[in-house]
Amino acid sequence: MNKFWSKAVKRTEPYVPGEQLKDPNIIKLNTNENPYGPSPQVSRSIQTEMTQSLHLYPAPDADELRDQIGSYYKLDRDYIFTGNGSDEVLAFSFMAFFEEYTKIRFPAITYSFYPVYAKLFDIPYEEVPLKRDFTLAPEDFFGADGGVIIANPNAPTGLYLGVETIEEIVRNNPERVVIIDEAYIDFAPASAVSLVKRYPNLLIVRTMSKSRSLAGLRVGFAIGDPGLTEGLNRIKDSVNSYTIDRLAIVGATAAIKDEEYFQKTRQKIIDTREWIISELKKRGFHVLPSKANFIFVSHYKTSAASLYQRLKDSGFLVRHFQRPEIDHYLRITVGSDEQMTSFLDTLDSILPSASSTVRD
Repeated sequence: MNKFWSKAVKRTEPYVPGEQLKDPNIIKLNTNENPYGPSPQVSRSIQTEMTQSLHLYPAPDADELRDQIGSYYKLDRDYIFTGNGSDEVLAFSFMAFFEEYTKIRFPAITYSFYPVYAKLFDIPYEEVPLKRDFTLAPEDFFGADGGVIIANPNAPTGLYLGVETIEEIVRNNPERVVIIDEAYIDFAPASAVSLVKRYPNLLIVRTMSKSRSLAGLRVGFAIGDPGLTEGLNRIKDSVNSYTIDRLAIVGATAAIKDEEYFQKTRQKIIDTREWIISELKKRGFHVLPSKANFIFVSHYKTSAASLYQRLKDSGFLVRHFQRPEIDHYLRITVGSDEQMTSFLDTLDSILPSASSTVRD
């Protein structure tokens, strides 16, 4: 530990992202990226912007993008905040709405950036235990001292809470902000955005990395009462007014506009998810009922650690979390049909007793 580090650095336990190997032959099913790439309109918009305005700073408020997002969700731009990926939006949210002396709550098994931010900003937190099936009890999140943050669908489990359950949690925390991290909501039945106008304490955080295929551009946004977005802007403008660059703004705006492409690729992933769940069950896997673009699985006979290594040796990266509650599970991104067929073929060679079934 370096003697020049601040107290904040010393107490931080940094987030560990999924492996990024340089081997071009590796099929990455470990970071929940979209296999289909962004709308063709995205690259056209970026190419145009590259020839015109890179010598100028981007608009600090990203009004064009906020207008487009607001129009999509039938909200005024004042309800929209944009940032450099949803992780930055989450970091700003922790700074804007959670205090150093009041304990926040989030599930014990969830996105592992939450405790990282809590420690970085010196915010006390309670990790609320889940049930044996990884579901949560809504009442465990009522009356939180400092606020609540819940990923929906949850990561890494992929489990989804209905809008009525989210509303119950929000309604029972009237004096505290409830953040719903909807990174994967476009692969689930419904968003809680419909509740925003009724509850000034509800903040929805979204990303364009997953369903819009823009992981490389780093664009995230929040949807909430203008009082909340103003708080986020005060934090942003105290850190870096220009958080989104020009290429990201025009690319994200184009992605939002191309609804036909979005719906087509989103549905492809959902269809493939349901197919791969069925196929893995045939091969002796326990699969949680995911509503995300990934699945969380364990095998009745073979350990997750062994499967992870054997898949990696065979050219497939999946995610294995080395913590006792979930170390017998793997998280597997839903790739294209071709990728998942190849994945099943490889599994069948690793698990010779499994029946080999490929998609027509």
